Amino acid sequence: MRTYFSQINILVLIVLSQVSLSSYGQDSGKYPNRPITFIASSAPGGTTDFTARVLALPLGTALGQTIVVENKAGASGAIAATAVKKADPDGYTLLVQYSGYHVITPLVSKNPLPWELKDFQPVANVISAPQIVVVRADLPFKTMKELISYAKANPGKLNYASSGNGSLQHVTGAMLEQQAGIKMTHIPYKGTGPALADLLGGQVDLTFGTPPPFIPHIQTGKLRALATTGKKRLQSLPDVPTAAEAGLPKLDATSWFAVFAPINTPASIVNQLTTEIAKVMAEPAFKQKAVEMGAEAVYMNPRQLDEFIKTENIRWTSVVKTARIEAD
Repeated sequence: MRTYFSQINILVLIVLSQVSLSSYGQDSGKYPNRPITFIASSAPGGTTDFTARVLALPLGTALGQTIVVENKAGASGAIAATAVKKADPDGYTLLVQYSGYHVITPLVSKNPLPWELKDFQPVANVISAPQIVVVRADLPFKTMKELISYAKANPGKLNYASSGNGSLQHVTGAMLEQQAGIKMTHIPYKGTGPALADLLGGQVDLTFGTPPPFIPHIQTGKLRALATTGKKRLQSLPDVPTAAEAGLPKLDATSWFAVFAPINTPASIVNQLTTEIAKVMAEPAFKQKAVEMGAEAVYMNPRQLDEFIKTENIRWTSVVKTARIEAD
């Protein structure tokens, strides 16, 4: 009987040791050993969502794990940002964020937000997309110079649409007014879609925005692009001059889309993520997908992105204060 129980005890010890070794293999600290979630701060179909999805598959392949994209739109990015802020800082929940939400929203919000910039660790910038200045095709303006001349002669007569008070389009319009010495009338909408619909319908004269929703209408001749607000011409719109070429060298209103982790995420994990993202972004196929969306793959490492955000904060603070912009 004693021998029988001894044999049982030996078997139990063997099983337990195997379970322990198996568990050790799974929780040995190697990152990642389970799926990762990208939380995108916009609804499906936008540039933020595009950034998350175009990065998720190749990055997941490189890391050997599935990356799931979860859209948490609303409250000017606060829903997504708060979810990632509250997540464990273990590299398994990451924020794919839009610059308008990350930098401008805190500047224009009347009330304190449930998150702050210090709640996040920069990982990498992925996509940069300049805005384009777009007018109705039935207006006589062929250039920015012609638009500015008309606006100076007719203060307040030109009206521009935005996706809402305090949006990047609104702030870009204010920047144009300040730099060109003109006055326009701002018409806020609840999103780019309604603003675009009224622009096409003739209710407003012009708007600003990242290229994807506008390019089809520019190609059909319903809209006319006068300038891009980036530092160089877009490959998808090679005939459209930059704002600098159009006489407005400081009209730089490029949107950017970046990956962030909760603060206190281990440096080793952040370094692994940013290294693999850089490799993915260096692939020609990735660059081409960005170009097709009227954007550009622009990598920044954590330190570069952190410094860039500080610069952006200073620049937009000046514009917002001068124009006295507040969100609804």
